[in-house]
Amino acid sequence: MKAFNRVENLIGKENLEILSSSSVALFGVGGVGGFVAEALVRSGIGKIAVFDSDTVDETNINRQVIATISTIGKDKVEVIKERLLSINPNLKIETYKVFYLPEKASQFDLSKYDYIIDAVDTVSAKLEIISRAKTLGKKVISCMGTGGKLQMESLRVCDITKTSGCPLARVMRRELKRLNIEDVKVVYSPEDAQKNCISSGESDRVPPSMIFVPATAGLYIAREVVLDLINTKRENSI
Repeated sequence: MKAFNRVENLIGKENLEILSSSSVALFGVGGVGGFVAEALVRSGIGKIAVFDSDTVDETNINRQVIATISTIGKDKVEVIKERLLSINPNLKIETYKVFYLPEKASQFDLSKYDYIIDAVDTVSAKLEIISRAKTLGKKVISCMGTGGKLQMESLRVCDITKTSGCPLARVMRRELKRLNIEDVKVVYSPEDAQKNCISSGESDRVPPSMIFVPATAGLYIAREVVLDLINTKRENSI
C-alpha cells in the first residue's frame, strides 16, 4: 500500500514486512490506548486485538481519539474498529467487549499475539495482563498513571523498578515484587498529579485531564512496540 511508503523509506522494506506480519493485543482503548492503536496501525501493524468494555462518553471528548459527538454512546471497540479499518482496510482486527479481570482471563488465548499492551486503569487487571504475558514468554508493556498531568516531556520508558513519584507505579512495583515478576517495561511520568478533582456525580472522584500526556504516552508505547517487534524478529532470524 502506498499509505506505508514513507514508513518503508524510514525503516526499510524488511522491517515493514515484520510489522505487517505481527499481531498485538491491546487492553484499553481510552485516552492512552486509542493513540496506541492508531499509531500502531499507521505504522503498518498487520493484526490487532482490542479489549475494552466501555462505551464512548461525552466526558471522553477532551482526550480520547475515538471520542466525538457522533460516537457518544457507542462501544469503544466498535468505534476503534471502524476507525482503524478506515486507515488500513487490510488490517486484521479482533474486538472484545470485556472488562478484563483475573476471573475472565482464561477465556482468552494470549499466546497467539506477539506483543501485549496494558493500557487499563485497574491494578488487578494490569497484574493479570502482565502475569499472563510473562508466563507465556510474551513481550509486554504497561502504562502507569497519566491523569492530572500536563508535562508530556516528563514521560519516560523504563523498567518498573526504576519508576518514582507515580502512585500507580508504586502500587505496581509492590505487587509485582510480591508475585516475583521482573523485567516489566512501563511508560510513566514522575510529574506530581494536579490535586484538583471534581465530583463525577457518583461515589468516585475523577482526576482532571487533558489530551497531552495520555496521547504522548500512547505514542511512546506504540514506538516501543514497533521497535521491539523489529529487533526481536530480526534477532530470532539470525
